[in-house]
Amino acid sequence: MSLEWEQTSVDAHDPVSLGRWWQRALGWVVVDEGSDVFEIRPTSDRLPGLLFIRVPEDKSVKNRLHLDFRPDDQIREVERLLALGASKIDIGQGEQPWIVLADPEGNEFCVLNARSTS
Repeated sequence: MSLEWEQTSVDAHDPVSLGRWWQRALGWVVVDEGSDVFEIRPTSDRLPGLLFIRVPEDKSVKNRLHLDFRPDDQIREVERLLALGASKIDIGQGEQPWIVLADPEGNEFCVLNARSTS
């Protein structure tokens, strides 16, 4: 038996709006769009994807699962994401080399520092 990671599902009040935000943030492509679901992938034939699904309830606690991203330039990428509508948040992480942000619906994700080349 084998498993292939197809996608990560994200609950959303507005899956199209949130999905489009992540599409801009990641530079991915839309592979499915409806009023209740919105899916993006790195390319149309590359997995995994992010699937945004409409739910009625609000997010109420810190995510149990979140995404980490490692850019070439952490500060520049954080500034770009903030300009797109992300917000800096404090989830009790203290002083760390990563920066915790939240997407427009409050889902946390981390922007790590650049990978060491040594």
